[in-house]
Amino acid sequence: MKPFKSTLKATAAAILVAALGCKPKGGDAENQATESVGEPAMSAAPAPDAHNSQNSLDWNGTYKGVVPCADCEGIETVITLTRDGEFQRRMTYLGREETGRTDAGTFTWDETGSKVTLTPEAGEPQSYQVGENVLFHLDRDGNRITGDLADQYILVKNRADPGLENKKWILVELMGQEITAGEGRRTASLIFDSETGRFSGNNSCNVINGGYELREGLRITFGKMASTLMACPDMETADRFNEVLETVDNYTIADGVLSLNKARMAPLARFRLEE
Repeated sequence: MKPFKSTLKATAAAILVAALGCKPKGGDAENQATESVGEPAMSAAPAPDAHNSQNSLDWNGTYKGVVPCADCEGIETVITLTRDGEFQRRMTYLGREETGRTDAGTFTWDETGSKVTLTPEAGEPQSYQVGENVLFHLDRDGNRITGDLADQYILVKNRADPGLENKKWILVELMGQEITAGEGRRTASLIFDSETGRFSGNNSCNVINGGYELREGLRITFGKMASTLMACPDMETADRFNEVLETVDNYTIADGVLSLNKARMAPLARFRLEE
């Protein structure tokens, strides 16, 4: 019989050998756990929010407002921004004898897609923050104007009506009289451009154009009109057409027919959509 101590030593050695034989290749579990903690798994960074004024808002169009003026009653400002990166601006100095000025040029967006800078062909650039249907006039450092006059540095976008605008309307009735194209009379028509806030067309003799404004309740106002000066055999229709545009204050559209009205009187003019 072997001594007890020798047997105990042999048994311990066998257990140690068995334990070493169970170690995973490449290092023990403790080392692997340490390596795992020290090198965390890579996760995809969250995508930045791609939504901004430039790509999320219907920003092109015409904006109007009256901003403060140091030596007049205010500057009536009208700015049109187009999709092709161009602008037109008209500034009228209220309470002054001078009529104001107009300019045009290009505009660029900042890196955030929230501000535009207008660069006129002559003069200094001006920046605006673009909001939903509004432009905020910014100071020289590109910041929003604060204080008691902050609300006066806001230009509001013209109201739009997809049912009326960007379509060609053909005149079919004027002051209750049916209108058809014929000898000495061209086809009278109107087109309302939502981007520029201007109308164009023909009064049955001359080409006409001018500004218009839509307001709540299907109200419409035609601005000062420009016209070519051709003489036609039937000037009566052309003159009445011009008179109607100066008179009407609201409109309705039903079954593809546009009616221009004065208050609740019978329609002064009716149009159909061009086929």
